[in-house]
Amino acid sequence: MKSAVIYVHGKGGSAGEADYYQKFFNEKYDVIGFDYKSELPWEAKAEFQNYFTDIFSRYDEVLLIANSIGAYFSFLSLSESLIKKAMFISPIVDMEKLILDMMKRADISEKELFLQKEINTPFGVSLSWEYLSYVRDNPITWNVPSRILYGKNDNMMSLKTMTDFSNRINADLTIMENGEHWFHTEEQMRFLDDWLKKSI
Repeated sequence: MKSAVIYVHGKGGSAGEADYYQKFFNEKYDVIGFDYKSELPWEAKAEFQNYFTDIFSRYDEVLLIANSIGAYFSFLSLSESLIKKAMFISPIVDMEKLILDMMKRADISEKELFLQKEINTPFGVSLSWEYLSYVRDNPITWNVPSRILYGKNDNMMSLKTMTDFSNRINADLTIMENGEHWFHTEEQMRFLDDWLKKSI
């Protein structure tokens, strides 16, 4: 039986990060980083579905590890797929709330965004009415057995948002007290490693 682990990076990440996860899997698994190019959710949906259709044609078993917005794109694109199990690290699970929070921070109303269509914020993020509308019209549905790793100091998603989402999709949620959205310190990586070993 041929098995694959597909790693989907977050914003600013790269497919090369997949190499880190190789050590958790025996030689039965090919660990592959998905070097996706899309930044918009409707583009990601098409790109992800095309890529995974090819993967499913070549492997009998597929596991998914996805990070941050890579997880969000996976939720949007792969809910009806043949993934056996998914492991999400700091996933974006409520994009609408994230956008509305950014609008509030930048003091932009929905009417302003609707009229201007796109507004650059002082903190370097461009907000788009088309993006917000798409997110609202395409809520997440997810039916794959999943585990989620969440840092309690995540500045993108609140604990309540993550807990509510985990309950809704029946995912196993692990919370790291000193964790952040980006797991990168020695302590955080040790925690991530232990979590992953138990998740496989």
